[in-house]
Amino acid sequence: MTSSDVLTIERDGPVATLWLDREQQRNAMGPAFWADLPDAMAELGEDDGVRAVVLAARGPHFTVGLDLKTMGIGGGGAKRSAAARASAFLSQVKRLQRSITSVADCPKPVIAAVHGACIGGGIDLITACDIRLASADAYFSVRETKIAIVADVGTLQRLPRIVGQGHVAELAFTGKDISAARAAEIGLVNEVLGDVDALHKAAHEMAAEIAANSPLAVMGTKAVLAACADRSVEDGLDYVAVWNAAFLASDDLNEALAAFLEKRPPNFTGQ
Repeated sequence: MTSSDVLTIERDGPVATLWLDREQQRNAMGPAFWADLPDAMAELGEDDGVRAVVLAARGPHFTVGLDLKTMGIGGGGAKRSAAARASAFLSQVKRLQRSITSVADCPKPVIAAVHGACIGGGIDLITACDIRLASADAYFSVRETKIAIVADVGTLQRLPRIVGQGHVAELAFTGKDISAARAAEIGLVNEVLGDVDALHKAAHEMAAEIAANSPLAVMGTKAVLAACADRSVEDGLDYVAVWNAAFLASDDLNEALAAFLEKRPPNFTGQ
């Protein structure tokens, strides 16, 4: 991502923060967001200097979701056949899905730091992250049914893996807002922090804690967790055994053992 009008990357040692940076529009997800997000995630995923990513937002809100004014949902194309309009819409939805999936596919752990509104597409976005933190003022809504849409960019697929089916049904059917406290109660977020500054500090500290570990082991753990999500326990055990057979013999493992014997912190290189 050479440049973006809606996203900004900041690096602090091995921790990168990807900022939603469309403050005046409350970080509504318009065409530039959907186009630039995969590029940003690819850049961070391919950067060997980055070991963990924080996804945060500028301004008073994380995101109010899809920018209905600029995305042209449900309008135009009157002169085209119904089949042609359906085909075009399908292509657009698949493109948006791929954009959100780029977050889930990032080989580095991604921590969402949510404050203010996290609505609609915001839920798609944070459910593609590995860990979610929130400030006390955050609120969450699977808003699509209130605007006559079935959520189609990842929420209905990923949210059931994070919270129980009953909670998913309640949120998706009603479109209601829930508080950060309720989000923590149902397991949508790991922790609620007092304010935005405390949120960003906690997210960065967690990312730094992750980054201090062997990057090979962390990325391997993320890959195994993803691969085992739809496998039986037996298949998952086979998968991780093969993974470790391929990647266990690393310089990082030797460094971990040496650091233990020498009673010092390890210095992992990812080799």
